[in-house]
Amino acid sequence: MFIRFRISEKDLGSGKPKGLFAAIDDLEQAGELSSYELDHLKSLDRWFNKNLPVPTALSKSGKPHATPIALSWFKDSASGYISKMRDIAGILEEHGISVTMLYTQKPGYIVYEDDFQVAAQPFPDTPI
Repeated sequence: MFIRFRISEKDLGSGKPKGLFAAIDDLEQAGELSSYELDHLKSLDRWFNKNLPVPTALSKSGKPHATPIALSWFKDSASGYISKMRDIAGILEEHGISVTMLYTQKPGYIVYEDDFQVAAQPFPDTPI
């Protein structure tokens, strides 16, 4: 099983619903976060940057400038990462931003995988 966190607002570049980190960036740029929330989110961001590998591929194309259209999904075994994403979701929800957790067995054509996550180009029937 794979898990994805997202909000309903669409990303201008991909046309897909935004992920939580993009939503937090929007709140930060709008100046809507308290200093406590900002400190906590920066701590979570540092933790993810230190502990979660960055996908090396976001497209199934081998071309160097291929459009990155893959979406990131956590493996259900990545409970520590999922717990921290729920912390982020809680802050977003306190600001009136609804967070959806999606679950699927078929995230799409997998272009990257590590122990905690996959990046996949969605199939037509993949929830996004």
